[in-house]
Amino acid sequence: MRVGIGHDTHRLRPGGPLRLGGIDLPHDREAIGHSDGDALLHALTDALLGAAAIGDVGQMFPDTDPENRDRDSGEMLQVALDAVMALGWKIVNVDCIVFAQKPKLLPHRHAIRQRIADLLNIEVERVGLQAKTGEGVGPVGHEEIISAQCIALLEARER
Repeated sequence: MRVGIGHDTHRLRPGGPLRLGGIDLPHDREAIGHSDGDALLHALTDALLGAAAIGDVGQMFPDTDPENRDRDSGEMLQVALDAVMALGWKIVNVDCIVFAQKPKLLPHRHAIRQRIADLLNIEVERVGLQAKTGEGVGPVGHEEIISAQCIALLEARER
């Protein structure tokens, strides 16, 4: 078995919607990023790559490559998953935390979990998702940034 941890942070600016977990959430802010700025999927990609010890999202999808401009983070996650699986690993489960003052994620929690499960080709019961606010303090609380942390547990596939 292997475990990996991923983290990502993006600055926010006026605009919207906010792309998170492969879903466009109605919001008056959007993430700034070279790709689509989906902090949750970037953190999840890093967790998978870290568990397999094959780098991180910046190595696999450098922001110096014009092909990655506005790239769909769901596609990036699937490419990373293919690389992990090619090494003989399968996902046991993933667990994620999103740090955002707004929007409230509870109304979107199931849709985000389902989208992640679909991208990873696993059951939704294997996808954990929590949301934390900044309690009005710091860059999260002042809606300057959005952050996500994820952990992924992999096990060797039977051959």
